[in-house]
Amino acid sequence: MEPKFKIPTESVDLPSKGHYYPEGHPLKEGKVEMKYMTAREEDILTNQNYITKGVVIDKLLQALIVTDFPYNDLLIGDKNAIMVAARILSYGKDYEIEYKGENITVDLTEIKEKEFDASIKPNEAGEFVFNLPKSGNEVTFKLLTHGDDKKIDREIAGLKKISRDNETGVTTRMKHMIHSINGDREQSTIRQFVDQGLLAADARALREEYTRVQPDVEFKVYHVDENGVGEDIDVPVTINFFWPDA
Repeated sequence: MEPKFKIPTESVDLPSKGHYYPEGHPLKEGKVEMKYMTAREEDILTNQNYITKGVVIDKLLQALIVTDFPYNDLLIGDKNAIMVAARILSYGKDYEIEYKGENITVDLTEIKEKEFDASIKPNEAGEFVFNLPKSGNEVTFKLLTHGDDKKIDREIAGLKKISRDNETGVTTRMKHMIHSINGDREQSTIRQFVDQGLLAADARALREEYTRVQPDVEFKVYHVDENGVGEDIDVPVTINFFWPDA
């Protein structure tokens, strides 16, 4: 029997506009439908097992998203936009943060999409071509998804178990981001290149290029202090984001 009550939903625009999903993908239209949080979803937020494993936010978003698609396909920037929308739909737009030693309330609806260069198109494989300015090597790279992020986190955690002194966050991310080097798509070649042949200046240029083409939201709002001075301030995602009573 169908329930006689309805749970309202909202359509959320994705920063990617759907450009970087393949044809026929449910997110190709650049929108996702989400429902408002219920008491059942609040149970997710208090699930100690999810909190300990660091998956509580993803479990929450998966419960709130109505559109049917593989969650691992979600681009990181689109996931950030969905997270902000989920917070607004669940607990409202007001978010208290600490700023210059004081608690202030910011309006989360003022968080805007980041400007990115949508004129730079990926190739048929969904990869961006970039010539490293210092070495002249040509690489192709893809925008990272939630699924990629999970693989990266697992790999970093595994390396940490081998040696706590291992700080591999930057290079591990590069190894998953780069899909070819001078036409060579072998994983062993890519990993060797990142470990031994990727110049620091080229790595920085590649990160800047990635940021330039990556759709995302900017966690910033414009704040005017008591003296009438206004400036853009960063909006940190703290425990209060989904646990406002914490």
